[in-house]
Amino acid sequence: MMIPVRCFTCGNVVGEHWEAFRARAREGDEDPGEVLDDLGVNRHCCRRMLVSHRDLVDVVAPYQ
Repeated sequence: MMIPVRCFTCGNVVGEHWEAFRARAREGDEDPGEVLDDLGVNRHCCRRMLVSHRDLVDVVAPYQ
């Protein structure tokens, strides 16, 4: 669905980094680890939130 605003484990705000991460790592040619380091996302739990997210809003929207 949509990216969570906060990390499930530690509570840090991770939603604000999603657009930059997606633009640079998923659609660009940069390494995701380096992008997260550059954005200041250092904890493993927060990095997991961004790396493992799959945007399914377009898939679920027709069923609402």
